[in-house]
Amino acid sequence: MTDPEQSTSATAALLILEDGRTFRGTSYGATGTALGEAVFATGMTGYQETITDPSYARQLVVQTAPHIGNTGVNDDDAESRRIWVAGYIVRDAARRPSNWRSERSLDDELVAQGIVGIQGVDTRAITRHLRERGAMRAGIFSGTAAQQSEAELLAQVCSSAAMEGAQLAEEVSVDQPYVVEPSDHGWDGEPRFTVAALDLGIKAMTPQRFAERGIRVHVLPAATTFAQLESIRADGVFMSNGPGDPATADGQVALLRQVLDARVPFFGICFGNQILGRALGFGTYKLRYGHRGINQPVMDRRTGKVEITSQNHGFAVDAPRDGAGLAPQERFGRVEVSHVSLNDDVVEGLSCLDIPAFSVQYHPEAAAGPHDSAYLFDRFIDLMAADAAGAPISGAAVDHATATAAAISETPAISETPVNPETSAQKRDKN
Repeated sequence: MTDPEQSTSATAALLILEDGRTFRGTSYGATGTALGEAVFATGMTGYQETITDPSYARQLVVQTAPHIGNTGVNDDDAESRRIWVAGYIVRDAARRPSNWRSERSLDDELVAQGIVGIQGVDTRAITRHLRERGAMRAGIFSGTAAQQSEAELLAQVCSSAAMEGAQLAEEVSVDQPYVVEPSDHGWDGEPRFTVAALDLGIKAMTPQRFAERGIRVHVLPAATTFAQLESIRADGVFMSNGPGDPATADGQVALLRQVLDARVPFFGICFGNQILGRALGFGTYKLRYGHRGINQPVMDRRTGKVEITSQNHGFAVDAPRDGAGLAPQERFGRVEVSHVSLNDDVVEGLSCLDIPAFSVQYHPEAAAGPHDSAYLFDRFIDLMAADAAGAPISGAAVDHATATAAAISETPAISETPVNPETSAQKRDKN
């Protein structure tokens, strides 16, 4: 985004895709220029969580839901310290918010944070185009920026940075560590375990979900070293979601290999799943248009259970799906693809059978979103407990996944672990 003009008056605006396709509408939020990768998100709710998800850094997000902004924004539902989308594309923007939790309008929030958007465009046509042609570079232009010729604007789009090869985790990560305490999220008593969480673009709800279960979480910068991890004396290591190309995450891959060599229990989600894949020796690749939304079906291959999941990723792990086998980095033993997408068979989870490590490609914290996958936090806690007790590692992970599958079929959104009912209810009731 460059030189946004802080104005709420609607002006003519253009969305120009890398292949020359152009959509005309009016400005939404700040006016000016926004450049990034155009992607679509299919969630029908939770737009505030979407735009504040750091995984959307340097992306222009198309909302497939037609009416956006009707519940406004508030100070509680943001998933990070700021809006991270590079630009925002909607069809029908609400003229005014109407919700008891609303504190200001989405339009005003976009203006305040300098986010350039466009409204009044055919988001269904844009989404169909991206599905057919794939995610691509694009630009939103409004105000004086829109007065240039389409050829000049297209040249700006084509000269902008591509997502492949982009190293963004360090840009969105925290500069200084901080701690999320269980006592601040409804947990009575001493913390059960301590987790070191590498912030590669972490969402605020993730450490909260751990804290609700009695876990003290140290949130650490993306460039944290193994020595710094050791100084925390954590019972487990977590790697979060985040933006960019996992092929650039050499530092985090090297760090994780040290964690795995030390046999410290590990859990990764989204970007963390891709880093585990690379640490084990697998490759990664860019998806045609990615998975973004809160309605993505995933199958647990061990149990046959289907989970509806929240996802936001444009890259995936390239691993064999034909059962357990030795990891390319053989010292880490056997690994299997534990979960797959039911839409396109993309790898959605990895499970190590000889070391205490597993990961998923989706977001079990899911705010807003389905709660089918909340049991994964409990699975990681069980893994740390098994490690502390000296129990067999792979058995603890597999047994918990099998046992919880039956429980999920009866009560999919309920965990046996005590949580803060006020906080959780607030998130569930927000729309």
